Amino acid sequence: MTLSPDQTADAEIVNSTGDNDAVPEGGLPLGPDSLTWEFFSDGRMLLLGPRAPVLQNMLPSLGQGVEDHSVWFAETMARFKRSIPPIFGTVYGADGHGTGRTVRDFHKNIKGKMPDGTPYSALNPMTYYWAHATFVEHMMVAADTFIRPLTRADKEQIIKESITWFERYGVSSRGTPTNLDEFEAYWQEALEEKLVAHRTAKFGIGYATRGWPRPKQVPKPVWAVVSWPLNTYSAFITIGGMPERAREILDLPWTPAQEKRYQRFARAVRATDPLYRRIPPKLRMHPICYRAYKREGRLG
Repeated sequence: MTLSPDQTADAEIVNSTGDNDAVPEGGLPLGPDSLTWEFFSDGRMLLLGPRAPVLQNMLPSLGQGVEDHSVWFAETMARFKRSIPPIFGTVYGADGHGTGRTVRDFHKNIKGKMPDGTPYSALNPMTYYWAHATFVEHMMVAADTFIRPLTRADKEQIIKESITWFERYGVSSRGTPTNLDEFEAYWQEALEEKLVAHRTAKFGIGYATRGWPRPKQVPKPVWAVVSWPLNTYSAFITIGGMPERAREILDLPWTPAQEKRYQRFARAVRATDPLYRRIPPKLRMHPICYRAYKREGRLG
């Protein structure tokens, strides 16, 4: 039975060997031959916009934790930039287990009460797994949309690799999906029954409808010229990159004509794949991912 996205539980921390080469039961190894390493390091993941963090905050318990304990409202982009390197370190680092435990421990004191008095903890399996699941789903959708169509076997492999990834955090995997069928059922249940328009999610995606504020270092005349195309592109990428059901919950405007343009855009990006792969890895990968491939002797 998979973990229900409305389940509440206390924090559940587990121990492991800490061996980076260890693979938990039902998992597949992470490394230079894994699809997770291939896709998660790809810069085209960014073309899906803030899908993962917005979906994370739509789970009530996670959104409440962000609202109560984070600088999300004051430093949205700064928080996002700080969050990514430890996640990459968990997947690509020479000590992925150690980094994963560090990420977990960042969240130990993130707990409190929901508006109705129900307690929440960032380390209960339901909440922690949802955050992880959004990264996994984001990766699969971005790869399928902007890199190459994924087969069902590809997706199954990614889910099996994600079991190994999640194990590195040292949070209980009790009841979490063990295969693609279970993951899809879990994901659909969350979209249809569990996610809400939490104000942290609405704030995080608000730039798509409000437009980006002018950076202090950009002169007003320059911003007047560049803001319109920037905001138009940002809205297109951000809203287009969200699941249809999430758009409905967040009341984001999206028309059939926009969807057709989005699909044309996706096809155009996929068509440039041979050119993209000619870009030097150092320029198209995050430094943590690049160093991992170099460490494994896969960059020639």
